[in-house]
Amino acid sequence: MSQVLHTPPPTPQAPAGTVPASHDLAALAARHGLSVSGARPSLREYVRQLWARRHFIGAFSTAKLTAQYSQAKLGQVWQVMTPLLNAAVYYFIFGVLMNTKRGVEDYVPFLVTGVFVWTFTQSSIMAGTRAISGNLGLVRALHFPRAALPVSFCLQQLQQLLFSMAALVVILLAFGVPPAVSWVLAVPALVLQFLFNAGVAMVMARVGSKIPDMAQLMPFLLRTWMYGSGVMFSIHHMTGPDSNVPSWVGTLLQANPAAVYIDLMRFALIDSFDGSMLPDHVWALALGWALVAGIGGFIYFWKAEETYGRG
Repeated sequence: MSQVLHTPPPTPQAPAGTVPASHDLAALAARHGLSVSGARPSLREYVRQLWARRHFIGAFSTAKLTAQYSQAKLGQVWQVMTPLLNAAVYYFIFGVLMNTKRGVEDYVPFLVTGVFVWTFTQSSIMAGTRAISGNLGLVRALHFPRAALPVSFCLQQLQQLLFSMAALVVILLAFGVPPAVSWVLAVPALVLQFLFNAGVAMVMARVGSKIPDMAQLMPFLLRTWMYGSGVMFSIHHMTGPDSNVPSWVGTLLQANPAAVYIDLMRFALIDSFDGSMLPDHVWALALGWALVAGIGGFIYFWKAEETYGRG
């Protein structure tokens, strides 16, 4: 009796040119050690990559600072002249015409310190807003942690502030403010302000990468913030017991992060600006703002890492 052999039907083959299912592609990529191009690394790995490029961040910020005034005849002198001219304008308008200098000792050092410190925050945030949208060619051409851009711009502004501080020291001495041990407090104040500025710059870098018009709106927002930060007037005198300002407004003005860092620098550098003019727990406020903005801004920026330069 003959046996009938039944052969199984052949396995259907995918037509040439068809694409396998996505899970098959993922399995194939995993088997060969492939990963998604531009995928966001873990937070710890991202920090490691950023630290590994610290030399690039330093060199990039220095190059941008050098090129900033390369077309001007006075060159790097404008790094000091710009905030000084701003201070002169504010002195005439606010100190003379509006008489905000009344009751404020050492008003010129008081004003110049406020202008220099505020300019550091203002310029860092403005540069951060354009950090991604203004450098799309670099972002799309090279693979690096994108946080390097807003951090390098903040470092550039810190270097510019340090140039300005030399002029500030001359102004302090010229107006009879003697050197003091308290001047060393300017170092931790600047470190905390840099962390705060970098955090806000990273937040605005992510926002600016999605909304390019934000760069046009920021000057108006920053100018409004400046008027509430005690750059040209004393918040302590405005919110004193004899003022008509509600207590909750005074609390908000004193807790304003820009005002906190300005007051800390004034306290460190100007002997007539004593501790009674500072808000309560001022160092805790400065540290808190630096940690909230620095850490929160960094995480907020990192979460959109894979989207920068697309679209």
